[in-house]
Amino acid sequence: MSDSVPRRDTRGIVDPAELLSRVRFRRHAPAAELRPYLEHYWLIDWELPEPYASHVVPHPSVNVVFQRYGPLGAPASAAHASAEVSGIGLGLATHKLTETGRVCGIQFRPGGFRPFAPGWPVSTWTGRRVPLPEVFPDTGGGGAAATSGGGSAAMSGGGAAGTSADLMSAVLSPGTDHARVAALDAFLLAHGPAPDPAADRAMELVDLVRGDRSVRRVSQLAAASGLSARSLQRLFAAEVGVGPKWVILRYRIHEALERAEAAGAAGAPDWAALAAELGYSDQAHLVRDFTATIGVPPSAYARGLSLP
Repeated sequence: MSDSVPRRDTRGIVDPAELLSRVRFRRHAPAAELRPYLEHYWLIDWELPEPYASHVVPHPSVNVVFQRYGPLGAPASAAHASAEVSGIGLGLATHKLTETGRVCGIQFRPGGFRPFAPGWPVSTWTGRRVPLPEVFPDTGGGGAAATSGGGSAAMSGGGAAGTSADLMSAVLSPGTDHARVAALDAFLLAHGPAPDPAADRAMELVDLVRGDRSVRRVSQLAAASGLSARSLQRLFAAEVGVGPKWVILRYRIHEALERAEAAGAAGAPDWAALAAELGYSDQAHLVRDFTATIGVPPSAYARGLSLP
């Protein structure tokens, strides 16, 4: 999405109403020169009396995540902070939120990350969460270790913001969203984007899959692209991070999840018709995919049952 207005849907978020009742969640557009490569920036702040676990069915997108969390009432200096590159998640992601925290994230368009880190195929990061300096080495100087999710990671720094402490402070400390967005813009503009026609092509093809429900098979996408299935696989591995079949299936699950959420208020949808619309062989195929990804069948999810 190169539009200046970030998308407003909640696709991929499991039970979005529950999440949004507990956290402050916002999306912002990046600087104009970055918009061809990014979906948006996403900012979350919370202060919770009790722990809460959010669940997300990941998009075929790489994220860069800056986060800070700490105990209720503690000064900012006592908070733990980290920065990482989060590759495409292959399964349901669970994020445990406790006490107070802040996250500033960058969601790249599928295919949009490679121009900022051209040294590796994007599949290098798939299924992984790595400290920022592993991908952007110039962000590793001048910082102490910081904890994240029970592990340790070097705090980011250098680049546009000088030392690691400078960068973390620039992104996580400001009281206004405008200042946080400006810091994220500065970080990215210091690292690209490098021209990459292959990334441009991959982004076009993923957009086709996302916007055209008639594209249900890799053979159809290959025909539309003018590439062989093998060349299409290589393009997606290098520029997106997952194969075209995975992207097609993931967007189908996102659609089914959104329909199931709508069904909670409007009555059960025609699951058999939805399965046919999304390209599943039958309703049972849809139910199996949905259950394997989310943890409960679509009908149970629509009734508001909790995840196991």
